[in-house]
Amino acid sequence: MTQQTLTILTRGRGLTSITAQLAEVVSSSGIDVGLAHLFVHHTSASLIIQENADPSVCKDLDAYLTRLVPDGDPTFTHTDEGPDDMSAHIRSVLTATSLTIPVSGGRLKLGTWQGVYLWEHRTRAHSRTVTITLQSG
Repeated sequence: MTQQTLTILTRGRGLTSITAQLAEVVSSSGIDVGLAHLFVHHTSASLIIQENADPSVCKDLDAYLTRLVPDGDPTFTHTDEGPDDMSAHIRSVLTATSLTIPVSGGRLKLGTWQGVYLWEHRTRAHSRTVTITLQSG
C-alpha cells in the first residue's frame, strides 16, 4: 500500500481535471493491479468522474448545480465566508468527497471518455488537498 497527497490549485468555481496527476501517481507506484482511493480534504469541493472529451459537459454540470443550489439563498444561516459559503457545502454533499477506481496494468481503469475532476464549489481560487491511497490486489 502507498499513499500520496496532491495539492490542486483551482481557479474558482468549476471543474479541474486531475486525471494526469493521478495517473502519474499510479504509474510511479509500481502497483499493477489494485484500487486507487481518492479523498478530498475539504467541505466545499468534491471529486467526480465525468466525460473528458467535450469541455461543455463540465460547463453544463456546473451551470446546472449553480441553478440547483444558488449562492445567497436567503434561507441559509451559515454565511460566515460570504454568499457562496453554504451553497458550496451543499454542492459537496450532493456530489462526492471520495472515489475508488480500479487499477489494472499499472493504470487507472477508467472508461474511454472518463476523467477524474476536482470540483471547486467556491467562487474564489483555492488550494485543495487530495489524498490518493493505492492498494495492491
